[in-house]
Amino acid sequence: MSVVIRRLLIDALKPREIPITELSKAICSAKGVREVDVVVTEVDAKTETVKITIVGQNIDFDEVAKIIAQNSVAIRSVDQVVVRRTRRVV
Repeated sequence: MSVVIRRLLIDALKPREIPITELSKAICSAKGVREVDVVVTEVDAKTETVKITIVGQNIDFDEVAKIIAQNSVAIRSVDQVVVRRTRRVV
């Protein structure tokens, strides 16, 4: 048996210069990610607060966090996690 991440909801802070389209595409390239939804919830002079919803079959959180950091985005919190227990096929 193993437990896999199926959905994440991340609250993050990003520079305004980084387009959410590019951020979404970058996150979607991570292992196990099938879909990414980014919503801007607050705008300041230099930053935007975003909610990032990530859906997949077996999301690699470490890779997602690395991609987010590489795009100059700071994770403020993980607000939701959905996991699933699966059987390993041997």
